[in-house]
Amino acid sequence: MDNKQTQLSSFSNPEYSVGRSFFVQILWYIVNHLVFNSYIFPFYSLKIALLKAFGANIGEGVLIKPKVNIKYPWKLKIANNVWIGEGVWIDNLELVEIQSNVCISQGALLLCGNHNYSKSAFDLISKPIVLERGVWIGAKSVVTGGVVCKDHSVLAALSLCSANTEAYSIYRGNPAVKVKDRNIE
Repeated sequence: MDNKQTQLSSFSNPEYSVGRSFFVQILWYIVNHLVFNSYIFPFYSLKIALLKAFGANIGEGVLIKPKVNIKYPWKLKIANNVWIGEGVWIDNLELVEIQSNVCISQGALLLCGNHNYSKSAFDLISKPIVLERGVWIGAKSVVTGGVVCKDHSVLAALSLCSANTEAYSIYRGNPAVKVKDRNIE
């Protein structure tokens, strides 16, 4: 293989750490599949207790709808009064911090990981995501690693946010651009 070809078998970053043992990861994958990424378990209090047991920091009044997929609960911090809609995927290779009064609508994706396409080993790149107070992530939208969605900003449905948003602003599109201010009465 010449040095300009991508070695797709080695998606690695020697500095990256999952943060838990292989046994804990396997146990979480089972719990995630049976309880979170399922329609069978609609019990919010059990979901919160399980997330906390696996190391998540969870506030009061958090609602997690069915079919939610959470990569690593030990890299998840959720404040008070947060709503996570059906089919949300939190792919948190790094810390995902969700502050109070945030709504993450159906099918949204919080994606902390990417790959360095300029390296032959296709090295893993991972960065945290922060959703500040009052943020609304629209249905089927994507927020990428390294992004801070500032207080009360909105990402409209089907949008891709790969840069920080301004507070009290509404963003739409791919890539998401500011379309207007958010005025709250």
